[in-house]
Amino acid sequence: MKILILILALLWLTGCADAVTFEQAATIKPVGFWYGLWHGFIFPVAWILSLFMDEVAVYAIYNSGGWYDSGFFLGLGGLSGVGFLHKDSD
Repeated sequence: MKILILILALLWLTGCADAVTFEQAATIKPVGFWYGLWHGFIFPVAWILSLFMDEVAVYAIYNSGGWYDSGFFLGLGGLSGVGFLHKDSD
């Protein structure tokens, strides 16, 4: 049941993912660490959706560089997937 709730929550949250053209990205204020963290966190579902929907992207091209990349990397490794739900058995 936990997994089902997690999957449904991730699907619901990926509504925040968007895609813009290079021309649009040139006029948008660059996003930083927190957006990178968020985009890394929603990556698994956004990636699957991006295979079928052109409106969904997995990486913001209008990012601020290193800080965005750091957040994206932490979101991918530290928060995505179900690894954080794992319980240690003693």
